Amino acid sequence: MWTPTEEEKYGVVICSFRGSVPQGLVLEIGETVQILEKCEGWYRGVSTKKPNVKGIFPANYIHLKKAIVSNRGVLKLFCWIPRLSQRQYETVVPLEDSIVTEVTATLQEWASLWKQLYVKHKVDLFYKLRHVMNELIDLRRQLLSGHLTQDQVREVKRHITVRLDWGNEHLGLDLVPRKDFEVVDSDQISVSDLYKMHLSSRQSVQQSTSQVDTMRPRHGETCRMPVPHHFFLSLKSFTYNTIGEDTDVFFSLYDMREGKQISERFLVRLNKNGGPRNPEKIERMCALFTDLSSKDMKRDLYIVAHVIRIGRMLLNDSKKGPPHLHYRRPYGCAVLSILDVLQSLTEVKEEKDFVLKVYTCNNESEWSQIHENIIRKSSAKYSAPSASHGLIISLQLLRGDMEQIRRENPMVFNRGLAITRKLGFPDVIMPGDIRNDLYLTLEKGDFERGGKSVQKNIEVTMYVLYADGEILKDCISLGSGETNRSSYHSFVLYHSNSPRWGEIIKLPIPIDRFRGSHLRFEFRHCSTKDKGEKKLFGFAFSPLMRDDGTTLSDDIHELYVYKCDENSTFNNHALYLGLPCCKEDYNGCPNIPSSLIFQRSTKESFFISTQLSSTKLTQNVDLLALLKWKAFPDRIMDVLGRLRHVSGEEIVKFLQDILDTLFVILDDNTEKYGLLVFQSLVFIINLLRDIKYFHFRPVMDTYIQKHFAGALAYKELIRCLKWYMDCSAELIRQDHIQEAMRALEYLFKFIVQSRILYSRATCGMEEEQFRSSIQELFQSIRFVLSLDSRNSETLLFTQAALLNSFPTIFDELLQMFTVQEVAEFVRGTLGSMPSTVHIGQSMDVVKLQSIARTVDSRLFSFSESRRILLPVVLHHIHLHLRQQKELLICSGILGSIFSIVKTSSLEADVMEEVEMMVESLLDVLLQTLLTIMSKSHAQEAVRGQRCPQCTAEITGEYVSCLLSLLRQMCDTHFQHLLDNFQSKDELKEFLLKIFCVFRNLMKMSVFPRDWMVMRLLTSNIIVTTVQYLSSALHKNFTETDFDFKVWNSYFSLAVLFINQPSLQLEIITSAKRKKILDKYGDMRVMMAYELFSMWQNLGEHKIHFIPGMIGPFLGVTLVPQPEVRNIMIPIFHDMMDWEQRKNGNFKQVEAELIDKLDSMVSEGKGDESYRELFSLLLLEKVEQETWRETGISFVTSVTRLMERLLDYRDCMKGEETENKKIGCTVNLMNFYKSEINKEEMYIRYIHKLCDMHLQAENYTEAAFTLLLYCELLQWEDRPLREFLHYPSQTEWQRKEGLCRKIIHYFNKGKSWEFGIPLCRELACQYESLYDYQSLSWIRKMEASYYDNIMEQQRLEPEFFRVGFYGRKFPFFLRNKEYVCRGHDYERLEAFQQRMLSEFPQAVAMQHPNHPDDAILQCDAQYLQIYAVTPIPDYVDVLQMDRVPDRVKSFYRVNNVRKFRYDRPFHKGPKDKENEFKSLWIERTTLTLTHSLPGISRWFEVERRELVEVSPLENAIQVVENKNQELRSLISQYQHKQVHGNINLLSMCLNGVIDAAVNGGVARYQEAFFDKDYINKHPGDAEKITQLKELMQEQVHVLGVGLAVHEKFVHPEMRPLHKKLIDQFQMMRASLYHEFPGLDKLSPACSGTSTPRGNVLASHSPMSPESIKMTHRHSPMNLMGTGRHSSSSLSSHASSEAGNMVMLGDGSMGDAPEDLYHHMQLAYPNPRYQGSITNVSVLSSSQASPSSSSLSSTHSAPSQMITSAPSSARGSPSLPDKYRHAREMMLLLPTYRDRPSSAMYPAAILENGQPPNFQRALFQQVVGACKPCSDPNLSVAEKGHYSLHFDAFHHPLGDTPPALPARTLRKSPLHPIPASPTSPQSGLDGSNSTLSGSASSGVSSLSESNFGHSSEAPPRTDTMDSMPSQAWNADEDLEPPYLPVHYSLSESAVLDSIKAQPCRSHSAPGCVIPQDPMDPPALPPKPYHPRLPALEHDEGVLLREETERPRGLHRKASLPPGSTKEEQARMAWEHGRGEQ
Repeated sequence: MWTPTEEEKYGVVICSFRGSVPQGLVLEIGETVQILEKCEGWYRGVSTKKPNVKGIFPANYIHLKKAIVSNRGVLKLFCWIPRLSQRQYETVVPLEDSIVTEVTATLQEWASLWKQLYVKHKVDLFYKLRHVMNELIDLRRQLLSGHLTQDQVREVKRHITVRLDWGNEHLGLDLVPRKDFEVVDSDQISVSDLYKMHLSSRQSVQQSTSQVDTMRPRHGETCRMPVPHHFFLSLKSFTYNTIGEDTDVFFSLYDMREGKQISERFLVRLNKNGGPRNPEKIERMCALFTDLSSKDMKRDLYIVAHVIRIGRMLLNDSKKGPPHLHYRRPYGCAVLSILDVLQSLTEVKEEKDFVLKVYTCNNESEWSQIHENIIRKSSAKYSAPSASHGLIISLQLLRGDMEQIRRENPMVFNRGLAITRKLGFPDVIMPGDIRNDLYLTLEKGDFERGGKSVQKNIEVTMYVLYADGEILKDCISLGSGETNRSSYHSFVLYHSNSPRWGEIIKLPIPIDRFRGSHLRFEFRHCSTKDKGEKKLFGFAFSPLMRDDGTTLSDDIHELYVYKCDENSTFNNHALYLGLPCCKEDYNGCPNIPSSLIFQRSTKESFFISTQLSSTKLTQNVDLLALLKWKAFPDRIMDVLGRLRHVSGEEIVKFLQDILDTLFVILDDNTEKYGLLVFQSLVFIINLLRDIKYFHFRPVMDTYIQKHFAGALAYKELIRCLKWYMDCSAELIRQDHIQEAMRALEYLFKFIVQSRILYSRATCGMEEEQFRSSIQELFQSIRFVLSLDSRNSETLLFTQAALLNSFPTIFDELLQMFTVQEVAEFVRGTLGSMPSTVHIGQSMDVVKLQSIARTVDSRLFSFSESRRILLPVVLHHIHLHLRQQKELLICSGILGSIFSIVKTSSLEADVMEEVEMMVESLLDVLLQTLLTIMSKSHAQEAVRGQRCPQCTAEITGEYVSCLLSLLRQMCDTHFQHLLDNFQSKDELKEFLLKIFCVFRNLMKMSVFPRDWMVMRLLTSNIIVTTVQYLSSALHKNFTETDFDFKVWNSYFSLAVLFINQPSLQLEIITSAKRKKILDKYGDMRVMMAYELFSMWQNLGEHKIHFIPGMIGPFLGVTLVPQPEVRNIMIPIFHDMMDWEQRKNGNFKQVEAELIDKLDSMVSEGKGDESYRELFSLLLLEKVEQETWRETGISFVTSVTRLMERLLDYRDCMKGEETENKKIGCTVNLMNFYKSEINKEEMYIRYIHKLCDMHLQAENYTEAAFTLLLYCELLQWEDRPLREFLHYPSQTEWQRKEGLCRKIIHYFNKGKSWEFGIPLCRELACQYESLYDYQSLSWIRKMEASYYDNIMEQQRLEPEFFRVGFYGRKFPFFLRNKEYVCRGHDYERLEAFQQRMLSEFPQAVAMQHPNHPDDAILQCDAQYLQIYAVTPIPDYVDVLQMDRVPDRVKSFYRVNNVRKFRYDRPFHKGPKDKENEFKSLWIERTTLTLTHSLPGISRWFEVERRELVEVSPLENAIQVVENKNQELRSLISQYQHKQVHGNINLLSMCLNGVIDAAVNGGVARYQEAFFDKDYINKHPGDAEKITQLKELMQEQVHVLGVGLAVHEKFVHPEMRPLHKKLIDQFQMMRASLYHEFPGLDKLSPACSGTSTPRGNVLASHSPMSPESIKMTHRHSPMNLMGTGRHSSSSLSSHASSEAGNMVMLGDGSMGDAPEDLYHHMQLAYPNPRYQGSITNVSVLSSSQASPSSSSLSSTHSAPSQMITSAPSSARGSPSLPDKYRHAREMMLLLPTYRDRPSSAMYPAAILENGQPPNFQRALFQQVVGACKPCSDPNLSVAEKGHYSLHFDAFHHPLGDTPPALPARTLRKSPLHPIPASPTSPQSGLDGSNSTLSGSASSGVSSLSESNFGHSSEAPPRTDTMDSMPSQAWNADEDLEPPYLPVHYSLSESAVLDSIKAQPCRSHSAPGCVIPQDPMDPPALPPKPYHPRLPALEHDEGVLLREETERPRGLHRKASLPPGSTKEEQARMAWEHGRGEQ
């Protein structure tokens, strides 16, 4: 049974649980859980990550932790309170250190962000954060261990907080406010304190320093203690131990600049092996050189080590001296510069090793200066015994006082550390630091030789003796680190009578033994003889204290040397103490008898120096006189006067004694000494204010509390103090008065303590007198403060000193008076200060500082005193704020007040105090903030010097003060506030101020973004305040007193509030969101309810806010909070309703909503759910209205706009491609123009679209886009306002500028034809204004464009149809089809890849069929892509013979609105022997919404039409296209337009002839000339005749071609020519029985036949079984019409040919093996070998569009020579690579009119259905059909198509291979005019009818152009009867071109030609004839409707049309009776005549 848990409430998951049981809760290791119930080893509860999901989990998976439970047992209870949302349910908080909890939560939050750093390549931060996280885990572990001391815990917490703040800062997380390393609760402290904590936390993060205290001192700086430095030194080893004797090493600090030692010596005693003499000292030879100040660290300090050996006199001479006697002898010295190593020591913060090289002295007499010589590098005076001779030491620099050092480095002090002090006192003398050290330096001596031949070896022995002659024990220290001794022996200098020692000895003599003690120095000569005796020869002595009680002065003392010998006795010290010890002593006692035992040696002298460091002994006579004043009572006045001249060190050393003395003197004679004692006391008190003696203040405090005994002193002190104050108005010099004012604190301490002592002694007598004297004193204080100090600087300083000290006396007064009494004193004093108006600024500061310290004092913490003091404090602050003076100090005072009031409010009622503050401060605070904010805003605009009072910090201070006040206010306060306004105007002003401040708070972002706690608290205070104020607004300003300004301010505030970034909870983590919601609820919803409620209260006044508030309210509804949206969206219906009532429509709402919606959605607001909700809510409301129709229309329109705007935004903000962005922009732009008619928005998007085109380098499209704006303008002088980047100008000027820019863009896009009409339009304007300069410029521009058209290369683009199917596409693409204009050089495969990369989720459809509804409505993306062929509009230009091909090339691919693609299919039974019989073509024509090119590279398909082309019509087109191609190429060679290389013609002829010989047209004969076919299709008789005529015509053309070929052929190519002649004979023979006239060909065509080579013949029809397998990307455009630009391989612009047929049924065909061999050569890829069966080819020089992807391509240059491919087989000059390209050309359609679709199957089965595996076999071959355009290739080389046939060799079912590659290169050749023998060009580079051939069941069909051409100019043709044109009987009269001259015998040719009948043509039945029109002289402007149409030429051609069902329509223009022979003859003779 499940029972609620009592103790087990909180736990951590220690093993992941997968929730594998019913109701199991999935848990991950490390998660925390809240446990609710338990049952038999299982718990039920929730994870803290997902508190809404409850489940069960095993108890043993949980580690329980202690926790605090609140609301126990309440599982969940939601209480909705009208103003605030609160959620109360059982909460569990772990009972652990809060910082541990914070570390845990923070690490969990960092974990996910840390991984993201790696993903975003922020590797450096990634590794730094990992290191910090590991440190935090370790520190957390230490805290949890529970083994740390309090100091260690504090230090660990400091480290943790520094790291937490560092990580949060670098990860962009919120700043955490802290106090003492704990996170503060914002509910427990005032907003001011919270602000200061944020500031402090920010500073600690930025400085990365230790966070000592987050609360900075409020006012003034406390005395900053100088930080002492300490050097830790440890001797590791003495590396050179060959001395062989014991050594003493002395370390000391030496100041080179001063030339003196500044520290004691540290002594290390080593044995002869180099180890410590004391075994216990191993690893413990270390010292701490203490108390170095910052000043010391800048001195030129050195560590000096003196090495003294202890042993023989001479180291290397064993004879000198007996072995048993040891002398201290100098050995060597080493130095280390501290400045050199200080930097490294500062950085390392741990011990660092150094090696000190030891040098020996060359001359022992200079031993005392060896360290100086080494430092100066006087190398002549010292030498190095060995390179390895040195001391290895380690150094470490430590900072802080000794207690801190001991705490932080316990291990250092555990190593037997020797404390080595400074000589003298440190900078700061600590009160407990008792020292009594005398430092004595053995300086030098001068001694007589004494009759010896050599100088003496002198040793000095020193003793300290007491007055009774006893030698004091252990009073001599050679150095720290060794024990003290009773005697001292100096080192011996060999053979020196004037030794210089310079050795410092410390004498720590007890203070009680100091008086009467003396020093005795004994001098001995150390003999080096065998006995080694030490002979005493003299002594000297010196007492430690003089007779006057002062100690030996700090100086060099010359002592007298007295003679003596070993027999002399010193037992009776009185014998020599009576003698003078020195010169000063001698002067004191001149009469010394000469009969004494000891005689002075006048020629000998001995020098010592002393330095006293004692806190008990003095060397000052004046101080001693004061302390012993009773001995000389008459000198008291003088002694007290001289006290000022005693040094501070001496005074603080004897502080208690001096104070006792002063008060004893005061008691002795108050009247006589009172003032002097008072002055002395003031001097001492002020001395303690010095930073050096600041630490003696506690000594003073202790003295006052425990040792002070002056019970009567208070009277005199009060009297003197009052007298000083009363004198301040009269005296000119007031230094002593100011000193007394500064000493006020301690004077009052003495006064109060004295009164307490007196009261105790007298049981409270004279209480009234004391009180009255204090009151009189305060009257004097008020008197001083009330004096006018403007004219007296000294009085100003006195007042300032008094004000500074005044707050320090409150605590003392509180000991004697009640809180109210003291508060009254203070109030009176503060009230006596003059107002700001009367005093200067410096006094203002002092006054406010005094008030600040008053507020910070203990007195102010009492509520009784606050009630008394607050009014006067607030009065002064109010005055300053009114005058905007000293704002920073005032903010500090206010912050302190609010902090105290907030703290008090937690325990007591503060209503009265808050009421006072509201009355005094609220209004002035608002005014101050408005002023500060306006100044700050103005300065940011000016960017000038910042005023310190207008910084962000001071703004933050005052904002926090205002928020503190508002937060303390309750209902009562607000009610009183609102009731106290005298008039509505005052209330209005107040409301406007507070709303304005709130708005500025949110606009200016006073608090940084990461101050989330501060921002949320601010929002909470604002929303609470607004809820209180909104009722007043509604009550006072709604009905008759409606005030628009206040309401507008309110609405603006509410809107800003809801839109605050800090309140957008959707973008923050779920854990943080939960915390915010638990604490504050969603404040946006609260404000939205307020806003809606207030809107409803407006009533009829709502109309005032239409349309002004539409935009702001729209912004609110776009906030991604469903509840806010539900509340706010209905307001729009309300607005529509009110405007409808007033105006009868809601145009304003409509216009404003649309305008604002555009800008807001583009800013990133809004989403799909908003669009749906907007539509749903408003439609529901509108349905009930009378104006529902217009309302529904409007809502629908806005919803559709939102769809487009969201799509636009999604495209713009992401990494979307330019295509998507442009398409989206076009869609939106059109919507603005066509559906909602917003011209300004339309123009804005025109420019956005133009910019996108320019960025993508789509210059033509950019020009067309800009033209849209240009067309909106007129050539008028109407002024236009400034708009976008356009200045204010006239409409004419703007239009002119636009025209120039558009012309420039057309030029960059090489679309000069589009720019020329604009040039003309501008020229017309310039001419009308007589602006000849501009006219000249524009005419030159126009001329240059004509030159460019004729000279510059231009590529013809390819076009692709793309279908976008599925609901996942953006709205503007969804389920629509487009035609796209490809980029330069972009082929189908590249385009498809581009589209798939733009839509990576899309799937490419493998068939061209229209998708069904399942695909259209699915949540996916499907792309259907294939190429299409353009159908040009300008047919007339293309049909003119004289028009250069470069011009035609442009019109073929520009201004195109119609496109087509073909699909082959079988109708009826399929003939396996010859599939051509049943192969039909389905031709689809697409019509776009706009012509290409236009404002976009693609446009939507508007309409599609479908026609079917019969097999016979297809065959006619194939043969006809080839004939046209041949004629065009022959014409080019005939007119020498192609120079040099004949390869193009060779290949073309070879391809046709060879194919014909091998059965090219034979397949057509089999299919259509068969009797069965003719009988079954009686209606096709004319078409069969037409096909025969075309074949016959082909023979004629080939004959002429061979004649031209013979003329130009290179000698090396003669064998090829001979072969062609032979094959031509065979071809003619094979057709002879069908065409008897073929044998009449020219003799030039006869010749021997050569064997047929391996060639893919251009006209050999393939058998149905020829091709077994093709590539899925191979185009179906292997059949269909190809459209050739002048750069394609066909030399005329509109040739059409049959396409390669690839149909497979699984069996091998019967095609010749050589054909198969060539297929293998063309496709060497072994992967696909063997998969081709038989290939039969219908050569096509034109291709229909292929259906593949929407990629666009660049066409080859227009001036490239075009030629049809022909077989290169047998040509010795053609390399294999060209043969390969030629063969590919035979297989593929030509470049322009490619076959339609790459998406049709590779085989059509019997039922006409495509098998799945062959769906896209021909998809990409079209990509290989481009002509090669490398300028480096020869003409022949350029004439080949390059195509990789790998695509044709893959086995069934394989994945498709890579897309076929191709190359495109530019040709430098000049443009080629159309051949006079070639027919007029038709549409789209083709005058063709249907072309096509069976191509694996796929055929591509070219659109016939007859239905589109309006008329054609008359012309003649020598080779053809112009199948696509009809001519009239008058055509002989004016032939447009000269006839062709052929190279062979003209007469023979004429004979053969004339004998042949000419064919007639009819138009296809599907084409509607058009009325004939005159051809224009120039094509009209393609895009500009207002340009005048150009005149048409005279003459109209008559046409006859015959229509047949599904027949091929041809034009007939000859009389019915004329025969074909007559037609041919007329044409030929006419050409001859012209020639």
